[in-house]
Amino acid sequence: MDIFKTMNKINAIGKYLIIAVFVVNLLSVSSGASAIGNALSQLCVISQTFLGAAAMVMIILAGATYAIGQVLGAETRARASVWATAMLTGAVVGIMIYVITPHIVAALLGRDADPENPCNFQIGDGGGSGGGS
Repeated sequence: MDIFKTMNKINAIGKYLIIAVFVVNLLSVSSGASAIGNALSQLCVISQTFLGAAAMVMIILAGATYAIGQVLGAETRARASVWATAMLTGAVVGIMIYVITPHIVAALLGRDADPENPCNFQIGDGGGSGGGS
């Protein structure tokens, strides 16, 4: 099994997945400020859902890679250590993006991020969706 070929295939699929997420969000936007707020809210929710799970998986895989590398020979141990460090660095960057995304989107919309629901950027359309009257 060639690890490099497998990782290149995964990277190629990941590029298309990211492009697909952006295209789907762009297609869901119609004209108007309300639609843009809704699209940014959905993009924030999708990115936070994906990044949270991906960061957790990367941390677990980094630990497993490091542990397996310690059992094997010196050259493999060195490579496994580098791979584990790269995975851990990727997870930390993912967590940073996870935390910063709502604040960046809120700044783009000119609002403050809601601490209870950080990805709620939807602009009210006059009907009101909360509570009954």
